[in-house]
Amino acid sequence: MKNPARTRLKRLPEKLLRIRLELGLSQNGMLEHLGFTDELFRSNVSQYELGTREPPLPVLLQYARAANVFVDVLIDDELDLPEKLPARSKTEGIRRQTESGINKRQ
Repeated sequence: MKNPARTRLKRLPEKLLRIRLELGLSQNGMLEHLGFTDELFRSNVSQYELGTREPPLPVLLQYARAANVFVDVLIDDELDLPEKLPARSKTEGIRRQTESGINKRQ
């Protein structure tokens, strides 16, 4: 029996792009900052930011560390990154608001 495809994370690409831009880094600079210059290419970062490829878990962990957020913030589409990156103290992110202004999950 074939394994079902993993659900795509809809907001992950925009979060990864925002982290890189907030840090003021090029795609090559981001690879260097994350410590993956020997394993990955600038095109990998581009694919992550465009959503055509998902980064491996060690890469996600380094993105979370660079932004000073928990990994949950990157992979949970219902969580937003903090306004300022990197966060001053490690953060669990900001729960997204519904259109009525009430938190989706409390």
